[in-house]
Amino acid sequence: MLLENLLSERTRLIQSNAIREILKVVSQPGMVSLAGGIPAPESFPLPAIADLERAVMDRYGSLAFQYDLTEGFVPLRDALVGYVARASVSTTSEQVVVTSGSQGALDTLGKILITPGDRVAVEAPTYLGALSAFNPYGPEYVQLATDEEGMVPESLEEQLRHGPIKLVYLVPTFQNPGGRTLTLRRRKEIGRIVAENDLLLVEDDPYRELRYRGDALPAIHSFAPDNVVYLGTFSKVFAPGFRVGFAVAPEVVRRWMVLAKQGTDLHTSTYSQALCAEYLSSGELERHLPEIVEIYRPRRDAMISALEACFPPWMQWSDPDGGMFIWARTDSDLDTLKLYDDAVARKVAFVPGRFFFANPDDGRATMRLNFTMNNPEQITDAVHTLGELLAERE
Repeated sequence: MLLENLLSERTRLIQSNAIREILKVVSQPGMVSLAGGIPAPESFPLPAIADLERAVMDRYGSLAFQYDLTEGFVPLRDALVGYVARASVSTTSEQVVVTSGSQGALDTLGKILITPGDRVAVEAPTYLGALSAFNPYGPEYVQLATDEEGMVPESLEEQLRHGPIKLVYLVPTFQNPGGRTLTLRRRKEIGRIVAENDLLLVEDDPYRELRYRGDALPAIHSFAPDNVVYLGTFSKVFAPGFRVGFAVAPEVVRRWMVLAKQGTDLHTSTYSQALCAEYLSSGELERHLPEIVEIYRPRRDAMISALEACFPPWMQWSDPDGGMFIWARTDSDLDTLKLYDDAVARKVAFVPGRFFFANPDDGRATMRLNFTMNNPEQITDAVHTLGELLAERE
């Protein structure tokens, strides 16, 4: 029996996640990976988790192991109201939907919003996981220009002149992969544009707590709450293995997210949600966040210093105030996919930048570098190796 004949037409649009495939390679012994956006294991609050588990058992008992509401565990949704207020997101627990990581939210949004052929606007470059989530629903991507201040609002207005846009997707703070942060002026301007044009913006905000310098900025949601779905996750500030994310959404979108989620997983793990609820309500998140920042800040600084010392002058790179990534690029005819093969042979891995563009012909001379998973000495050595390989291409 040819089982391939049973597959739906949609499977033509499903592609393997390039980073997941790369991570299979970088698991080789001795490999220094600057590839995956993976939190450092030492950033997990392991000593506190045992205390949180006891608190969950004492407070909720068997309820933490039972089926629960599709919308999410009520104590977590209640606690999230205060948590998102840190980003100037004003909401109620009824507007919150808990998802299986923010990736679960992206897939659910694609399912309920995207009809094949709909124009979906994304940054160039954009988060690869969003492309993976949206692809099966058949969008026509519209790429929005970016610069040192993040997405260029005028590029969104220009694209609107060419036709309607069903959905806009942005990562405005410490963007993945670019590392850049959208300025306050542009946040207000984008809020104005989506409100005046009756657009729906998905604001993905997984990195905002990982700030190493500068002051926090309000979410775009605060400037256009009726037009923005705000996404967050515990993967970067607690542990990704719990698979807990959340969305704050306008009522119509929220209701359809819940209906779609009922057919996917019924609800996110009750036990994981209970742990996250205790993590927030106990104050443990507030206590632990500075420890995460102090792990990552010297790693970011080490990578910037190594890039300045080791990369040739014809390369440029971002200088992020936070997050997990640095974006390097050049105007030359460099092909970083070929560079990747040479780097892996030297036991260093990164992600070629082309995978972060909706147009696969873009980004040939770009790369994403992650600094969270290795210590400063390993980062310096890995960047030195990349610098040597780049110098050979002059």
